[in-house]
Amino acid sequence: MKLGILYSGGKDSTLALVKARKNHEIACLITVVSENPHSFMFQTPNIHMTELQAKAMGLQLVQVQTKGEKEKELVQLKQAIQQAKKIHKIGGIVTGAVRSTYQASRMQRICHELDLWCFNPLWLKDQGELLDEVLQSKIKAIIGGVFAEHLDELFLGKEIDKKMVDKLKNLAETHKINAAGEGGEIETTVLDCPLFKKKIKIEKAETLYENYSGTYAIIDAKLVKK
Repeated sequence: MKLGILYSGGKDSTLALVKARKNHEIACLITVVSENPHSFMFQTPNIHMTELQAKAMGLQLVQVQTKGEKEKELVQLKQAIQQAKKIHKIGGIVTGAVRSTYQASRMQRICHELDLWCFNPLWLKDQGELLDEVLQSKIKAIIGGVFAEHLDELFLGKEIDKKMVDKLKNLAETHKINAAGEGGEIETTVLDCPLFKKKIKIEKAETLYENYSGTYAIIDAKLVKK
């Protein structure tokens, strides 16, 4: 079946893409760019990187803008999926949803209305196991945003490697955060994975941190040979 990927450029949607591609044809990426940094539905840190990520994978990108108003942003999401269905003839949508019933239920409703299959390959996966699978799948991701008391500015821009995974698992035990960030504690940006024909090199970035939240904003980046 031809599928479209609801793609944020982070570790979860990339892992979902890797898993879906094993048995299905991936026709396009679908990205909603929200003006609201506190969007209920969509990742915002470094969302502009999906254009470079799509190019790295040789995939078409369907991208729409939204002001990010709660529930109203679903209109733009539905428009993007309709566009993907019309242009790329997809029969379903893949998401990286893990535990957010808010996101999953709304995606399922939209897919039902558009007569599309909604595939959530990571749904209810243990978060520690999810991080392990990110590493096993050779997905290179960095932390692009932190939004919890025990995640300071030193986490920003750091790669999610074995050492970082162990640190996040430890914080999950000691401070009850969600290890994979499913409570909104962290956002990530993927720089390389087996599906990338070239990897992303960051040329310039800016770290912003205040009141237990911050971002590692990628200002300039390019594709380079692996």
